[in-house]
Amino acid sequence: MSTSPEQNAESAKVNAPVIVAEISGNHQGSMAQAMELIELAHNCGADMVKIQTYTEDSLTIDSSRDEFLLKDGLWKGYTYYDLYKEAKTPREWMKPLFDFARDLNIKLFSSPFSLPDVEVLEAADCPVYKIASFELNFPQLIAACAQTGKPVVMSTGLATLDEIDFAVDTARSNGCKDLTVLHCESHYPADPSTFNLNSIPFFKERYGCKAGLSNHAIGDALDIAATVLGADMIEKHFARDRQSGIDAAFSMTPDELRQLKYDTSTVAQSLGIKGVRLAEIDMQKRSQRRSVYLVKDLAQGEELTKDHVKIIRPALGLEPARLNDVLGHKAGRDLKAPMPLNAADLIL
Repeated sequence: MSTSPEQNAESAKVNAPVIVAEISGNHQGSMAQAMELIELAHNCGADMVKIQTYTEDSLTIDSSRDEFLLKDGLWKGYTYYDLYKEAKTPREWMKPLFDFARDLNIKLFSSPFSLPDVEVLEAADCPVYKIASFELNFPQLIAACAQTGKPVVMSTGLATLDEIDFAVDTARSNGCKDLTVLHCESHYPADPSTFNLNSIPFFKERYGCKAGLSNHAIGDALDIAATVLGADMIEKHFARDRQSGIDAAFSMTPDELRQLKYDTSTVAQSLGIKGVRLAEIDMQKRSQRRSVYLVKDLAQGEELTKDHVKIIRPALGLEPARLNDVLGHKAGRDLKAPMPLNAADLIL
């Protein structure tokens, strides 16, 4: 069933996903560079920017025992402690960074990794809290974020469905009213073949919340697919280039951020409605379709036969499907070919 152009225009409004540029440790230990990245992300079309708030001591201990050593991947050779020490965004940067973002009129938010981090972020007036995938089994942190009354975003990488259920319940039972659940593959960079993007509509249905994608894969093919599946948010790491930062190897560049914003907005706009959609431009072009034309003169009172007509463009006459309904009927007046044939020309 089709709808009117006016109804189509209203029904076809699909919000593009919120694009979040995650700076992470790509500031390379410089608050000035962190500010530059916030401004660059804003200028490239990001809707929000995210940082991470932790200290090396809030995440792990300084130990060179075997279990504290990273043995593969992008950060092979680091201990957990040394990696977090290098990658952290210091707590004392929080207020200056949030003030800077507010002056730019872009929303900055953060992933805290401990209860003291939440306190620091509250003092900086953080507007949204993100639970990182690796913290989804930390209910005390989820509860503390939810108790602020701010929106909560949570990534689900590495988690089972039972664990996600528990995390969602923890957030809601502690006052969270605005929840976004993100599908995530917690590998750096992530292999597209390991993703399960159908979890995005699944999360929406199961939890009655917003959902989206935290994407560590290169390129925007998965982001476009997520948009088609109804993603409300897409988060990706962001750097000036592929070399400038500890996460730069799997981060999007400024040009890629601009392209991501364009592609997801274009795709969202194109999704339309569940049904047949005719826009005003379509209605106008319908006149270029076929219709019944008189191609042989027909005198008043003479019966219309197939020899008198042809189905041609443009569509100013009867619909072709009505031709059999009018064959054999007499002309109500003298009809001079060529002309579009309409019901008013015949005695029906």
